[in-house]
Amino acid sequence: MTANTPRKAVILAAGVGSRLRPLTDLRPKPLVEVNGTPILHNTLRNLEAVGVEDVTIVVGYRKDAIQYACGSRFGELEINYVESSVFGCTGSAYSLWLARDALLSGDCFLLEGDVFFEEDALHYLMISQATDVAAVAPFDESMEGSAVLLSDDGLITSFRMKQTAADLVAKGPKLFKTMNLLRFSASTLRATIVPALDDLIGSGATQAYTEEVLANLVQRRGLRLTAARCDDLRWYEIDSTEDLAIAERIFTEARAHDQAGSGMS
Repeated sequence: MTANTPRKAVILAAGVGSRLRPLTDLRPKPLVEVNGTPILHNTLRNLEAVGVEDVTIVVGYRKDAIQYACGSRFGELEINYVESSVFGCTGSAYSLWLARDALLSGDCFLLEGDVFFEEDALHYLMISQATDVAAVAPFDESMEGSAVLLSDDGLITSFRMKQTAADLVAKGPKLFKTMNLLRFSASTLRATIVPALDDLIGSGATQAYTEEVLANLVQRRGLRLTAARCDDLRWYEIDSTEDLAIAERIFTEARAHDQAGSGMS
């Protein structure tokens, strides 16, 4: 556990996951399995491994299933739940706002509940000396969603929403996919993130996404968000059945590679 290791984490896990139907007809997206491991269990094991002690999960769709699958303790983690009763008509920023008490309690990891990733992604966030850090990876043809541009010194300079392979221009700026894994300091959460969420929800913009809040803060309020480059790591954001197939392939290949390596040693 390093000086940059938050003891707390917030996981956003309230959404319906409609693009993963029929897999999400009877279970929430964070419990969809990648090669037999639920996405959320993988996240919790990784958080526990790096020294996190207290996790707040924002639940909504089929919340009972998540509470049953994770309980009040998961390994050494203490699990708390915040419920969204309007998960079907609100965005991730609203879920994050519901967890504002947890955000105000100290340094914190922030994670989306649909990302399957290896533990080192959290280590990359922790080893950065920056105050506030976001995990990113090169945007490739299989991806879609929010992306960022980086300065020469590794700061996120702007966000671009709803990117696809068509936005990868040969001579254009290099795009990086947001992995929806972040580390924020207590001071930034207290002075910048939570007030921005209060303003947003107070204005009635309950369908906004977390990336939109961060984009506004980077552009208008001086949030210095450093990129943790995770180019060499295995991860995938799972929004659709196609994404799930890609994630399973990535981690199946990774297991085969690791087994081959151990057999040679």
